[in-house]
Amino acid sequence: MRRRYFVTVIALLLLMLVLVQCAVPASAPSSGRTDYKFAAIFPGVITDADYNTLAYIGVTSLQKDPGIDTAYSESVAVPDVERVMREYIADGYNIIFTHGGQFFNQTLTLAKEFPDVYFIAEGDAPAKDPPANVWVIDRNFHVGFYGIGALAAMQSKTGKIGYLGGLTLPFSYAEVHAMEQAISDLGLNVELKPVWVGNFNDPTKARELADAMIADGVDVIAGSLNLGMLGVFEAVKANTGDTTIWVTAKYSDKSSFAPDNYLTSLLYDFGGPLRAIVKNIMDGQSGGYYPLGFNTGVSLQEPQHVSDEVKAKIKSITEDLASGKIQVKKNIEPIQ
Repeated sequence: MRRRYFVTVIALLLLMLVLVQCAVPASAPSSGRTDYKFAAIFPGVITDADYNTLAYIGVTSLQKDPGIDTAYSESVAVPDVERVMREYIADGYNIIFTHGGQFFNQTLTLAKEFPDVYFIAEGDAPAKDPPANVWVIDRNFHVGFYGIGALAAMQSKTGKIGYLGGLTLPFSYAEVHAMEQAISDLGLNVELKPVWVGNFNDPTKARELADAMIADGVDVIAGSLNLGMLGVFEAVKANTGDTTIWVTAKYSDKSSFAPDNYLTSLLYDFGGPLRAIVKNIMDGQSGGYYPLGFNTGVSLQEPQHVSDEVKAKIKSITEDLASGKIQVKKNIEPIQ
């Protein structure tokens, strides 16, 4: 098993290098505006081929459009984020982006102290009375998971699907409730079993829990993990039963890790939202609310290994989500 993990990790590292090399290096000189300097703070490494890599690519795209200097710090812990933000401000950076809901409160607090600096924070709901110099990106993960729930329910043959999350956080509860809403709206008799690993980046524990789900009759696993997804992919590939086990992922295309078991992924693009926000700042709009959704940075990868009927139904559902015809309730009630 360790050998398989090693091979998988090597494949992931190769994918990281491709993604990062496609981006403009963070140290590249800006070709345009010199009155704006943008600093990004990431909770993990920019080579994770996942949440941090996607934001890194979005940040470096700002060097071309609208043409500003960028810098970044990776693997910043929550206790250190205020210090790192202050250091960037002292160095003349006047747009500070913190990538991750764990930095939300510190970002809003520091924004009050520095009203002439613009801040971009990520959260899972609109902020209550935020400072005028703060843009809030609402990640709205639950909207995409409505589509994931619909697909998983329609693909299941056993009538049991699973959700494998990292931590019991409000956005994760909302993802599960959105899947439940989709199952109910479709009128399908499908049972959803949510389980949390306790860590987004623990492949070994994720593998154990995925194996337990499969043993319990779950035949579709919706992953809401980062590096922990490696363990899920290993579990579905190792299954020797008669029933094919399917998996969905999040953030980026992960089809190469289990091509025979992979259904889809919720794809995220942070470049478009960041460019829109920076341009709004340049146009004089110092703060605001930017909700992510199917029209703003989120898409559901075309499902694989499904019937034409299911594919057409999922296409219709995503269109209805984008248009607002389907309203997904953001329910953060804890799940026992």
